[in-house]
Amino acid sequence: MAKLKELYQKYKEIILYFIFGGLTTVVSFAVTFLMQKVFGLSGEDFFEFFVSNGVAWVCAVAFAYVTSHLYVFQSKAHGAKAIAIEAGKFVGSRLFTGVIEMLLPSVLVKIGIDAALFSFEGFWAKAITGVVVIILNYILSKLFVFRKAKEQPDVQETNDGKQ
Repeated sequence: MAKLKELYQKYKEIILYFIFGGLTTVVSFAVTFLMQKVFGLSGEDFFEFFVSNGVAWVCAVAFAYVTSHLYVFQSKAHGAKAIAIEAGKFVGSRLFTGVIEMLLPSVLVKIGIDAALFSFEGFWAKAITGVVVIILNYILSKLFVFRKAKEQPDVQETNDGKQ
């Protein structure tokens, strides 16, 4: 048991990132499914799949920022300005990978990776894309968004709100 605890502490950030990354993917899948089944945006049409995937992306990014800020990277950014800068970097990096997440499933469906699973059109295309995006998002978050305070002093604010 002590060995497991030691391994967890050593790899805590990566473990939490993949747990919350997986949950972010679940959010994305669930919203896409709801868009298809509740709002009738069938995954069989390129445009409709693009729209349902876009709404899912917005929901997933919001979930991912909150969990990354609070739990994964345990951000020390406090105050409106610092959080706005951090969130802006997060959204910017997610826009980059969002382009990948928006286009890649449709491209994969177009080239024949279009099998449905449980009435979910394009399931495998979305699953492949999810893995690629989780890996890219970790790299960008680690190197660009949630760097430690000593590496980005412009993000920290004092108690009076001034830098």
